[in-house]
Amino acid sequence: MVDPERIKAETVAYFRALDENATLRHQLHHADDEGGLWWIEAARDCGELIAIKQAKPTSAGQLHRYSWEHLEGEHGFLTDQACPGTVQSTV
Repeated sequence: MVDPERIKAETVAYFRALDENATLRHQLHHADDEGGLWWIEAARDCGELIAIKQAKPTSAGQLHRYSWEHLEGEHGFLTDQACPGTVQSTV
């Protein structure tokens, strides 16, 4: 039987550990299919860039933000796919 609460707890733990232990962070941007622009902070895990934070400003002046502290909301969620886009800078 699938336990959604256990899956969510494991997902939060994974993204939190990745965020708190990242020694090198990558800043990316990505245009979605609707023309929106996502700003992404990512860290490497098993050779892939994994989003640990992401934000999307809206034309109405809102900012939708996602991280291990807020995995999903009414307008989206922290991606669980390797990051697309081009690395803009590293911090």
